[in-house]
Amino acid sequence: MSVVLNFKSHIAELFSQALSKVAPDHADVAVLIERPKLASHGDYACNLAMQLAKPLKKSPREIAQLLIAALPKSDVIEKIEIAGAGFINLVLTEAAKQQIVHAVLYAGAGYGHIHLGTGRSVQVEFVSANPTGPLHVGHGRGAAVGDCLCNVLHAAGWNVTREFYYNDAGAQIDNLMRSVRLRCKGITPEDPSWPEDGYRGDYIADVARAYMDRETVEADDQHIKGEGDPDDEEAIRRFAVAYLRREQDLDLRAFNVEFDVFSLESQLYRDGHVENVVKQLIASGHTFEKDNALWLRTTDFGDDKDRVMKKSDGGYTYFVPDVAYHLEKWKRGFVRVVNEQGADHHSTITRVRAGLQALNAGIPKGWPEYVLHQMVTVLKNGEEVKISKRAGSYVTLRDLIDEVGCDATRYFLAARHPDSQLVFDIDLAKSKSNDNPVYYIQYAHARISTVLEIWGGERLSLLNADVSLLDGEYEIALLQHLIDYPQVIENAALDLAPHHVAFYLKELAATFHSYYNASRFLVDDEATKCARLALIAAAAQVMKNGLALLGISAPEKM
Repeated sequence: MSVVLNFKSHIAELFSQALSKVAPDHADVAVLIERPKLASHGDYACNLAMQLAKPLKKSPREIAQLLIAALPKSDVIEKIEIAGAGFINLVLTEAAKQQIVHAVLYAGAGYGHIHLGTGRSVQVEFVSANPTGPLHVGHGRGAAVGDCLCNVLHAAGWNVTREFYYNDAGAQIDNLMRSVRLRCKGITPEDPSWPEDGYRGDYIADVARAYMDRETVEADDQHIKGEGDPDDEEAIRRFAVAYLRREQDLDLRAFNVEFDVFSLESQLYRDGHVENVVKQLIASGHTFEKDNALWLRTTDFGDDKDRVMKKSDGGYTYFVPDVAYHLEKWKRGFVRVVNEQGADHHSTITRVRAGLQALNAGIPKGWPEYVLHQMVTVLKNGEEVKISKRAGSYVTLRDLIDEVGCDATRYFLAARHPDSQLVFDIDLAKSKSNDNPVYYIQYAHARISTVLEIWGGERLSLLNADVSLLDGEYEIALLQHLIDYPQVIENAALDLAPHHVAFYLKELAATFHSYYNASRFLVDDEATKCARLALIAAAAQVMKNGLALLGISAPEKM
């Protein structure tokens, strides 16, 4: 029997071949293969006959019969039935399911990887925090979701570029400079002269101290030295931004997040990209002047009202450099771009897309794509935590990492749909109990490692295990979960939703724990023992693969 790595793709290919015979004029119809909600309906279902009924002017059941008759032979399919109005239900052979054990063990870390992206490029921008302070838990959620999304897209066959965009220009940077300058002069936030919009966290004092001590900080390939002059605003601005960029980078490294590209808003101004975009928008005929300001007629592209581009004081509104930045992404060849941002950026989506459409640069509608995450509430001892002494007014990402560890922080921040509000319970994240999903999943992997260590045999020998012996209730359930893993990656990549992987791992761990509690693995019968060990070794491999997508370790001991 041939070993199949992805049953859904295999079945879809069979139906594509049947379609080309039954309806060659409609061979481009998408073939959708799904898992039925009820196990009694089989392992997979296809609604292709329903899709073809109208164009072929035949009943779905008649078309279903023709498709079944045209299906190429496959030794993984045991039974095919027509159900209801014309659904085609398929049952896999038990032997095919059992062979997934060998498929996983052979593929190792590559099991589950699919070719959805076919090597095409995608740029994912995430975090993109203003360099005005430590990363807060909202940035942490963006980092977790964005990084896991990059891992999922890579596993789905995309060539991924990770990018961080620094908003290092504008009013917030001016506030940062003024706050550091006051600290350099010995003025604290308690002083009546402290500006209302000044930054109050202890980190401002750290920046001021480093600047006055003439320390050197590195940001990318730049080395910025503190001048020690409390009146040199430009020097303070450069140093403060570099210092906080370095601090944010250290936080991200502690979170196991790295980027391929860093882009700066200030660079867009220095290189003239912002001015050029404004000129292009004026030339496009979609701008107008009113109240001494320059406006973009975004209503031409679906916005509810037109937007100011250039204010009466000569400054640009924040979406203008965003348009310039995304035009540069397009020029760099990124036909697909995904931005992971906080939900507070929702209002900018229409404006940025309208600006890009107005440029007449060939950029398609709906570009770029967006994944928006909701806010995070942090609980400790049942009460909300709002303030970090270092940040002054919010809980930092480093606070969570120091409190519960990187693994738990990543899982909890990525384990729910980004569009849902998230409660991060510190006590739960630290607990060593089955209620803590991170502990529950990692404990399953460690349990398997312990069993294999006690066995002490050569793991390569498990490739020869007689998997036909895996026919018990718990074994079949575990086999089905292993089969589902490539589909989980596909769904997560299509939905831009890495939380699918987190949900799957929790279910896989639960299925294993049930098997562990109901069975013995190191039995006297050698064939049975090797078959069961091969199964749990495959389960451990899939757990490790899935945890890697979430950026979480797979410990062998706990």
